[in-house]
Amino acid sequence: MNPLAIFLSGAVAFGYFVCGLFFLRFYRPTRDPLFRSFALAFFLLGIGQTVLTLSQVPTEQRAPIFLFRLAAYALIIFAILRKNRSAA
Repeated sequence: MNPLAIFLSGAVAFGYFVCGLFFLRFYRPTRDPLFRSFALAFFLLGIGQTVLTLSQVPTEQRAPIFLFRLAAYALIIFAILRKNRSAA
């Protein structure tokens, strides 16, 4: 990877971690599970991006790393469904 791609990938990972902290900040006073789920999902996205950047895995073998993203998106979907179900 060239240095610019590594830098930008690190910036994306940092953004994910900042978003996770943002949702964690709102979770603490409200104790709303939706905020906790979003915080955990963004931390998972940040971990996945960090692992993807730091590991020198060839493109063809990156599929297991993307399971972090799958878990994060599934967590977001289930959190939204759970929130909507409890509101009804």
